[in-house]
Amino acid sequence: MDGGAAYNPRTVEEVFRDFKGRRAAMIKALTTDGEEFYKQCDPEKENLCLYGYPSEQWEVNLPAEEVPPELPEPALGINFARDGMQEKDWLSLVAVHSDAWLLSVAFYFGARFGFDKADRKRLFNMINDLPTIFEVVTGVAKKQTKEKSAVSNHSSNKSKSNSKRGSESQPKYSKAVAAKDEVEDGLEEEDDEEHGETLCGACGDNYAADEFWICCDMCEKWFHGKCVKITPARAEHIKQYKCPSCSNKRARP
Repeated sequence: MDGGAAYNPRTVEEVFRDFKGRRAAMIKALTTDGEEFYKQCDPEKENLCLYGYPSEQWEVNLPAEEVPPELPEPALGINFARDGMQEKDWLSLVAVHSDAWLLSVAFYFGARFGFDKADRKRLFNMINDLPTIFEVVTGVAKKQTKEKSAVSNHSSNKSKSNSKRGSESQPKYSKAVAAKDEVEDGLEEEDDEEHGETLCGACGDNYAADEFWICCDMCEKWFHGKCVKITPARAEHIKQYKCPSCSNKRARP
């Protein structure tokens, strides 16, 4: 484990960058890498923790041996509850504890390097602008975005109030760069309106017009192509796209 011992962010921007890397790693573990994460959390093993690192890599491991540890520790024993509840509820529980751990690590750095009241407030505001891991994992963030988008579209143009019906005739993927005739027809502007507040189901970051996105036909979540390893060329030949989470879903007794 790197544990952050050799990496000490000292400014608000550096701490926030550290936070985003760890957050992306844990979201990946609980969504796109959910199958592997589930396997590693064997209830027969000892107390296990989910660690997220600034490099956007995650790890399931035993807690640090030193007391006190270099950094605050994640919740212990996440594996013990794995088979005692439905998988979605278990993932939600781990997500909540992961959110708490991320905040504790960020403000640990803030305290260690003497952030004043203004810096702490700025750091919190930057963190609070992102959906929580819990919101991403449970789909609450996507729902909030849809509701906000629906209200915005209704107030600006009543004909756009039913964006889902209109999107059914659109491709399941969004091109990174629109053709010139599409720009002239205003289609690119409409695409930006429709997806501007959409969040990636894998990393939780916002839609950007210069990035390739694809929508899962099962859960209807949008994903960065790079997060689910789908290229525009490959998307052209996919009749029904299933995201990693939907592909890995298994029947539970």
